[in-house]
Amino acid sequence: METRPGEREFSNGDYYSGQLKGTLPHGRGKYVWSDGIIYEGDWEEGKISGRGKLMWSSGAKYEGDFSGGYLHGFGTMTYTDGSVYGGAWRMNVRHGLGRKEYCNSDVYDGSWKEGLQNGSGSYTWYNGNRFIGNWKKGKMSGRGVMSWANGDLFNGFWLNGLRHGSGVYKYADGGFYFGTWSRGLKDGNGVFYPAGSKHPSLKKWHRSFGYDDTGNFVLSHNSSINIDDLRASRAVSRSLSELTTTSGLTRTSERFPDENWSIGDPPRDFMHHGPSSKSARSVDSGQSEARDKNPIVFEREYMQGVLIKERIMSSIDMSHRARPLNRTKEVTVGACVSFLGGKWNHYLMLNLQLGIRYTVGKITPVPRREVRASDFSVRARIMMFFPRNGSQYTPPHKSIDFDWKDYCPMVFRNLREMFKLDAADYMMSICGDDGLREISSPGKSGSIFYLSHDDRFVIKTLKRSELKVLLRMLPRYYEHVGDYENTLITKFFGVHRIKLKWGKKVRFVVMGNMFCTELKIHRRYDLKGSSQGRYTEKSKMGEKTTMKDLDLAYEFQMDKLLREALFKQIILDCSFLESLQIIDYSLLLGLHFRAPDQLNDKLEPPNEMSDQESDASIEVSMPREPSIPPKGLLLVTHEPNSVNTAPGPHIRGSTLRAFSVGEKEVDLILPGTARLRVQLGVNMPAQAHHKLKQDKEESGTVELFEVYDVVVYMGIIDILQEYNMKKRVEHSCKSLQYDPMTISAIEPTLYSKRFVDFLLKVFPEKA
Repeated sequence: METRPGEREFSNGDYYSGQLKGTLPHGRGKYVWSDGIIYEGDWEEGKISGRGKLMWSSGAKYEGDFSGGYLHGFGTMTYTDGSVYGGAWRMNVRHGLGRKEYCNSDVYDGSWKEGLQNGSGSYTWYNGNRFIGNWKKGKMSGRGVMSWANGDLFNGFWLNGLRHGSGVYKYADGGFYFGTWSRGLKDGNGVFYPAGSKHPSLKKWHRSFGYDDTGNFVLSHNSSINIDDLRASRAVSRSLSELTTTSGLTRTSERFPDENWSIGDPPRDFMHHGPSSKSARSVDSGQSEARDKNPIVFEREYMQGVLIKERIMSSIDMSHRARPLNRTKEVTVGACVSFLGGKWNHYLMLNLQLGIRYTVGKITPVPRREVRASDFSVRARIMMFFPRNGSQYTPPHKSIDFDWKDYCPMVFRNLREMFKLDAADYMMSICGDDGLREISSPGKSGSIFYLSHDDRFVIKTLKRSELKVLLRMLPRYYEHVGDYENTLITKFFGVHRIKLKWGKKVRFVVMGNMFCTELKIHRRYDLKGSSQGRYTEKSKMGEKTTMKDLDLAYEFQMDKLLREALFKQIILDCSFLESLQIIDYSLLLGLHFRAPDQLNDKLEPPNEMSDQESDASIEVSMPREPSIPPKGLLLVTHEPNSVNTAPGPHIRGSTLRAFSVGEKEVDLILPGTARLRVQLGVNMPAQAHHKLKQDKEESGTVELFEVYDVVVYMGIIDILQEYNMKKRVEHSCKSLQYDPMTISAIEPTLYSKRFVDFLLKVFPEKA
């Protein structure tokens, strides 16, 4: 049957004009659907086949090959967000060679399978980082090279977006680490070559270190490196260009690489890589004379990211065995854990990392189930002895013998999942190479506080009495945080005990750090609603000092619905603590000022600047320009795709609604800075009204700013102090008159009321 030109109008509103074969489109033609979609191109007996252009009413368009009504062959798709893919298609999905330019300027160029990156490909991030290598189901898997904009480079094996297997990491300063990784963490034996030392030829390292084709590392702990053998070994590595070369066809590359892999800066475990040369020498030249100036290399052994052994070797010595020094060299601060207060503190931190990794690794594979009463009992414990030389169940380590006890493992496993915390992320944060660092304690409890390297978790030592309170309240706590996802009460992720060989017992609790925020915290306060001793001496004030009730010189006004949600939860949390006879808790309050340089010593007692160079200083001088700072905060309707919705280490709650935006869920925009999700206790906008002094002699303070735009962070902490009737009686007898402001004697009901009343004054209702 011959084709003929014609037009057809359909009862549903569709329209066709072009070649027809009988009543079916055949040949060239244009079809317009009633919803605005337009196709212009080839048809075959009523189906789109051949070359053509398809345009959607949303603005997306495709131009290329079709077959049987599908995008099939080669073509270019322009998406509504501005992303562009050009390459091979099969049955409407990207399949074959193709290139995608993402809306954020990232680019993937390589092989696709069923819509995901699969095979050889190159991904370049907008910030200059680049990965060239193998992909599987949208994740970096197999052999690949990752280079960072700062000059660091990793060449080795990957699995599910993480370094896994053998590899070599080249630092920007010229240092090298040859070793193995497991799920993103260094694991097993390896050798670190500081900048300036001789290292194996990068073309020959693979075979010489005992790597097989799967990336497994077979160098034994007692093996040493023979440089001559390395030079004589066969090269098996491939060049970067070979990783992406395919048949002559360069029609090179919907999904971003796996989120488990950081696309920003180099991994934190490589930022402090060892005692390398201070000067950043180039090591690209294999015969550089500078290498001979540093003959020392380090043979290391890691256990899931924790450095457990290290020996010093000579890169010049060609003997078959390494020459250890008279004593084992202590590991560096950046490589494992910090030496906080001497070797015993170092041992304690290493033991804590080993124990947590053992516990989480043991409980995570167990199928999830609801907790039972027995999971809270005294028998719900994991106990293990960690001898220095290792055992059937534990690895050898570079600490002292210790006993480990983990309390209620199934309960805390479920709590971590309830708090949406990934087990691998938890272990990497606490047990990674960068270790833990000590932070000063704002209270008088005598507890020691440690912070994970990524600031997400706080580890606090507990008294025996506090441990008892926590375990006693745990069933009710589990129920409360399950019922109220917006609770402001501290998140607990685990409770552990270490018993050292001489009998000393140290108890720890792991908590979320509420000041792990996207914005800088300029002021922080510990508020109890009391005036007895609740001030900070001027000589002790600094930028990071946690101040107290009498130091607070502000009242905060916020959106009506935000305030209602805040106090609804505060009252629920206080009632919960009151029912458990808990007292002495605090509201930890953090403030981010939109104009920190406008803070002045006249607003509050003068702050001494922080000694840490990494923190931006707050100017103390006061600019005498406009009396009211410009508007710096804006509430807008919540858009999940425009903000980070990942749960933080402290808050996991829902997005809040604001009265000023029609009672809709809202995001907070800080012009020129960020767009943030507003949750209870996190990213809450407010106006801080400074309480001006009324002294006539200080009338000049009227020139100071009275209102500041602030972002508020808060949480209820220190919830492990029980009311003690005996202390109240003893206090009453000694003083002959009961003082209700004495915290050790105050009743839970009175404490809760005073606490809430004080916060109502701090966050007053708008007039």
